[in-house]
Amino acid sequence: MASARWPCLILALLSGVAVSGFPRRLCRLLGKRSLPEGVVDGIEVYGTKVHCKVTSRFAHNVVTTRAVNHADTAKEVSFNVELPKTAFITNFTLTIDGVTYPGNVKEKEVAKKQYEKAVSQGKTAGLVKASGRKLEKFTVSVNVAAGSKVTFELTYEELLKRHKGKYEMYLKVQPKQLVKHFEITADIFEPQGISTLDAEASFITNDLLSSALTKSFSGKKGHVSFKPSLDQQRSCPTCTDSLLKGDFIITYDVNRESPANVQIVNGYFVHFFAPQGLPVVPKNVVFVIDVSGSMHGRKMEQTKDALLKILEDVKEDDYLNFILFSGGVTTWKDTLVQATPENIQEARKFVMNIRDQGMTNINDALLKGISMLNKAWEEYRVLERSTSIVIMLTDGDANVGESRPEKIQENVRNAIGGKFPLYNLGFGNNLNYNFLERMALENHGLARRIYEDSDANVQLQGFYEEVANPLLTDVEMEYPENAILDLTQNSYQHFYDGSEIVVAGRLADEDMNSFKADVKGHGAINDLTFTEELDMKEMEKALKERDYIFGNYIERLWAYLTIEQLLEKCKNAHGEEKENLTAQALDLSLKYHFVTPLTSMVVTKPEDNENKTAIADKPGEGPVDAEVIPSMAYLTNYQPPQTPYYVDGDPHFIIQVPEKDDAICFNIDEDPGTVLRLIQDPVTGLTVNGQIIGEKRSSLDSQTRKTYFGKLGIANAQMDFQIEVTPERITLWHGAAQSTFSWLDTVTVTQDGLSVTIDRKNMVVSFGDGVTFVVVLHQVWKKQPIHHDFLGFYVVDSHRMSAQTHGLLGQFFHPFDFKVSDVHPGSDPTKPDATMVVKNHRLTVTRGSQKDYRKDVSVGTKVACWFVHNNGQGLIDGVHSDYIVPSLF
Repeated sequence: MASARWPCLILALLSGVAVSGFPRRLCRLLGKRSLPEGVVDGIEVYGTKVHCKVTSRFAHNVVTTRAVNHADTAKEVSFNVELPKTAFITNFTLTIDGVTYPGNVKEKEVAKKQYEKAVSQGKTAGLVKASGRKLEKFTVSVNVAAGSKVTFELTYEELLKRHKGKYEMYLKVQPKQLVKHFEITADIFEPQGISTLDAEASFITNDLLSSALTKSFSGKKGHVSFKPSLDQQRSCPTCTDSLLKGDFIITYDVNRESPANVQIVNGYFVHFFAPQGLPVVPKNVVFVIDVSGSMHGRKMEQTKDALLKILEDVKEDDYLNFILFSGGVTTWKDTLVQATPENIQEARKFVMNIRDQGMTNINDALLKGISMLNKAWEEYRVLERSTSIVIMLTDGDANVGESRPEKIQENVRNAIGGKFPLYNLGFGNNLNYNFLERMALENHGLARRIYEDSDANVQLQGFYEEVANPLLTDVEMEYPENAILDLTQNSYQHFYDGSEIVVAGRLADEDMNSFKADVKGHGAINDLTFTEELDMKEMEKALKERDYIFGNYIERLWAYLTIEQLLEKCKNAHGEEKENLTAQALDLSLKYHFVTPLTSMVVTKPEDNENKTAIADKPGEGPVDAEVIPSMAYLTNYQPPQTPYYVDGDPHFIIQVPEKDDAICFNIDEDPGTVLRLIQDPVTGLTVNGQIIGEKRSSLDSQTRKTYFGKLGIANAQMDFQIEVTPERITLWHGAAQSTFSWLDTVTVTQDGLSVTIDRKNMVVSFGDGVTFVVVLHQVWKKQPIHHDFLGFYVVDSHRMSAQTHGLLGQFFHPFDFKVSDVHPGSDPTKPDATMVVKNHRLTVTRGSQKDYRKDVSVGTKVACWFVHNNGQGLIDGVHSDYIVPSLF
């Protein structure tokens, strides 16, 4: 189902840095050459072109900007494009003085390693960040020598989804300065024929600028062009700043003489289905509404306002009920009731009297709503040809009753049993959006974030309008047996008015003479079958005129749709199934050069006579900052220092001492299940504890048994935060509110001074500026008979922790000294022994090495160290058993 907006593209070009010297007018008086109009700080952006080619809803977009540096010194030029979150970047090139630097799409892990290697000597920012509700911002900047020219070109593709009867391309224009050649063009080709085409811009406020916009369509082709001259761009007749700042929106729809349309090109087919004029299927709706204390104030008022508006649109054949949940669950009525005028009036009074209170019991509320719908069907209380829907709105995580996301998901899945969809609306950012999305997708629905803003009530109402008019249920798209390979999703619980179902696949036999497609579904009155038959030779003739756009568009549309659906399936898959789905999505992403959550684009750019590398990555959705999400938080925000304290492996404790350019290490030998205190700071309230795990089966030699850290507990009592890390998942508690993530998630959580970034086998935890930990996940072969997956823990910044910090690692945050002498051969000829004096103890130590796995979790980097025997005795304060604690928190 379509999202509330499906933008094609947003463009915002920022360029130039401060220029020293005389103002331009004074330079001219002194005989300096006159600069072209539109130059800002020495930089002239003399060309910006946005070209969208749309063939059968599949949009291929190219953004090109050209600039020249008129200054006498090198200047930085920045290129910023905001593009839809639903789009995949496919290419980027940077051309300076005729030399082109291309971007290459690589597997994310490979790109990471290349990036780290390239920037080990300096800092470089990632290129893509989330921006606002529906957008991602692509940013790259480069130094341009005096007199040199630079060209930026970004290409991305997406499938335009139909929403409320229209396809929409949403462009935001913000060039920041006058541009000599500014142009937006859209060429649209639709084999069904174009029925409507419109274009408008929020910044076109006068007749002068409106004359720069042209739009036309005839038959299968449509064209939009916007080419303002320099004078038309001015904010006033004598001004030098640009009027171009705002939204540019193109909308269109196609002819619907037939409810379905099939197209075949080069062995791939696409099937569009959007019937019109069918009666609406009556629906049974349960609204499950969070009324916990966190909904107090504007959120609650906006929710009530939206519900009152929705009640105006409910049809008399519909049945409905309201379930409110906080710590407990209350209902408006005991059963579903018909939406008669009397009942709607009573429902309005109920909504107006809703009050917020208490905690958040998601599990019981959803199960109550699902049970109510199931019971209504079983007791024949609703119309036979009706359909059921659950819509839940919440602004937080479950914190009373059953609060484990996995268990709530299981309970809801079992209760619904695939009979009807669940739609989850997440209000704001203080919630586990990934959980809401997984639960909705698993039950044939979707999740939508409702942004805390003045229009939140409009967002809620808009979502309801999308699902208010089901025209068909249990829709099946059927094709000739054994004729189709690699089919995308072809069964849908609902078809909603104003939307469109799109199915694509590959033909097993490209030489077939005809092609037949059937669509079957249950309507409000009877069961319906729509049939589309194609003569392949006639199709070939019709295709010839289409080549002027791009010939393999159906194959790329199929790949886009397949990747999108594989990534959705991954969210609820586990183990081998998840690995297989991820591998398929990765292979297609690399083959078709798409930047997806599994790939990154590596861009090499010239900087100071050497090439530097940056990464364009795809941000994800989740419990994140509403405005800007770092795309590669591990790479862009965190550069590993060279002097960490850490514990990894069997647990090997490594203390690097930069003053000595050396390191000390020791092991702790304890039984599985033992919890050790690693860090405790009574001043900041920070503690870190680790629980030891053993091997799957005992080693024959008890002297060589291996143990590891299998669980970590990171807590800050002052901030009321707890983080439990295991090889399976990461769980965060803020007070009673709980969020759970997997290691496959790529998310950044920021709240009240805490930042947690998860990025495939690495987790970075920062408590403000001055305390940063990294947790590394070590995974073994699943059928490995002896070892378990385990964790490594690294302290990379501790300068804000107090002088009272203690623990097996924490005690070494304060300066200490040691001396090594009398180096002599030991029992192992490759590992000499020596005498170490430390903390007034004289110890025999052995030279060895351990591994730092932060940069490469599979191989690691060797760190030479002096090994202290007997559980670190003489090095650590007291004895190791002093650091055993009863529990993780």
